[in-house]
Order: sequence, then structure tokens, then C-alpha cells
Amino acid sequence: MATTSPPMDCGFKDNSIDTALPILYFLMFILAFILNVVAIWVCMRLHSRTTFIVYLKNLVAADLLMTLTIPFKAANEMPGAPLALKVFCCRCSDVIFYLCMYMSIILLGLISLDRFFKIVRPCGRLLGQNLVFGKMLSAFFWMVLLSCEVIPTMVLTNQDLTNNTKGSCMEMKSQPGRKFHNAVVKLNNAIFWMFCVLICFCYICIARKVIQSYRKSGSRNDKRMYKTKVQVFLVLAVFLVCFVPYHAIRIPYTRLQVTPISSCTKTILEISKKITLWISSINLCLDPLIYFFLCKSFRTILLNLLKSTFPSETSAFVSLYLLIVT
Repeated sequence: MATTSPPMDCGFKDNSIDTALPILYFLMFILAFILNVVAIWVCMRLHSRTTFIVYLKNLVAADLLMTLTIPFKAANEMPGAPLALKVFCCRCSDVIFYLCMYMSIILLGLISLDRFFKIVRPCGRLLGQNLVFGKMLSAFFWMVLLSCEVIPTMVLTNQDLTNNTKGSCMEMKSQPGRKFHNAVVKLNNAIFWMFCVLICFCYICIARKVIQSYRKSGSRNDKRMYKTKVQVFLVLAVFLVCFVPYHAIRIPYTRLQVTPISSCTKTILEISKKITLWISSINLCLDPLIYFFLCKSFRTILLNLLKSTFPSETSAFVSLYLLIVT
């Protein structure tokens, strides 16, 4: 029979992290909810005429759904969270959170590939930018993640949680559930790194193509070149800053997470995982900014809606935008 190890003195206390994270999640939720509701508002007025818009709408839907799980995650991170909330988050809310996060990663990769076909390899538009193909591809990834990860995870999280203070989600998983959890983490990590390479490749090629075209034209507009570089590498910067730290520690943390042994390494990795997961969720606030800078139709509709609703405030906003991009 396994015995409970006494608390280990690792030279620091994680109480401050447990107190700060819920506050950070709640603050982020307010901003993310406003931005993503506005994004949905704009997308309802966008016609799905290109694969880019199809992927964009799917990304907005994934971000909004993920945003709605944040209050549950924040409350669950609070010390003394009720047992019923822990059970709900473990079986439902957190599973949806990760589903949406990896769908966002996949869709950002598809958007990058769409831009690559349009700018660098126009011959690839026959399939890569086919509207029906884009809708089917989006639906395919949703169905794969739901059927291969979400539903099995919910089914295998079938153990009763009795310890309200130290109980963790891993304690609710059966032995097959723990093995499946480890496999899912490895699969998701592979998905992330594959799409990370794809996004880096696409935007580096796009940047080279745009800069080469710019130089061939003989233009001396340095501000325009700077604007192009910022727009291209903005997506890369957001993607790498938000997601790389979390995925760098996810697999080593999981290897220790599925074992009952306590250690300072396990504690450090657990704290690092919590912090980097919050950093990953910041992407919910940054994606709407990417829509605005990269999608002209999105930007036009948003500015028109703001102008009709807040005419005076919109003028100042447009002036600020023009100052940034020109």
C-alpha cells in the first residue's frame, strides 16, 4: 500500500503562486472575453469566401470556447476549491480548454499555410485554398481531437476524488487513463512542434518573398518594409512566446506527474507548468490583434462597426492605428 510522503522542503513555498494565478486568470478572462466577443461580432458579418476566412472563423470559435473555460480554471486554482469544482474541471472544463488550445495551434498553422500558398506558391491554390477543402479540413481536425482525445479522456477519468485539499486530476484517472493521458500529452506535443516548424517555415518564406519583391521594385519606402516585417513576424513572436515555454516542460512534467513519488524536481516542474500554461492562455488576448493586423476585411468591418457605435472614440483609435502602421 502506498504511503503519503511528508511535505518536502525545497527551499521555497508555492502558496504565492496558488494565490496569484487565479487572480491573473480572472483578469485575463475579462480582457479575453471582451476581445473575442467583438471578434465573433465581426466574424458574423464576414462572408466565408476564402479558406483564410474559414480558418479565421474556426479560430475565433475555438478562442471564445476556451475563454469560457477560464473562470472555472481560475476558481479551481484557488486554495480550498470545492470538490465538485475539481471534478467538473478534471472531467469537462480542462479537457475542453486543451481541445481549444490545440485547435488554435492547428488553425494558426493552417492560416500560415494559406498565406504561404497565396504569396509564395500561388500554384498551390488549386487545393490549398479551395473553400470546400478548407471547411472539410477544419471539421476533420475538430472531429479527430474530439474522438481521439476528448471523449476517451472523459471516459477514462472515472475514479472518485475524495481528498478535497490534496486531490489532483491524476487521482481521478484509472491506470489505463494515466497511460492514455501520457500518450495524449506526447501526441499533443508532437502536434505543437510539427505546426511550430510549419508556421516558422511559412512565415520565413513569406518574409523572404515579400522583401525580394520589394527590392526588385526599387522602392525606397523603408517604413513599408518595416511594416511588412512587423506584420509577418508578429504571428511568429506571439506563437513562440505563448506556446514554446509550456511545451518545453510538458513532457518531463507528465513523466513525473503519473508517478506517486514526491520530489523537488516534480514540485518545480508543476509550478513551471502552471505559469507557462497561463502564458499560453494569453494567446486568447493576442489572437484578436493578429486578426486586426492581418485581415483587411476584419479590420474594415470592425472599424465601421466602431465608427457607427462610438464615432468620436473611433477617430482617435484610427489615428493611433495609422500612426503605428505608417
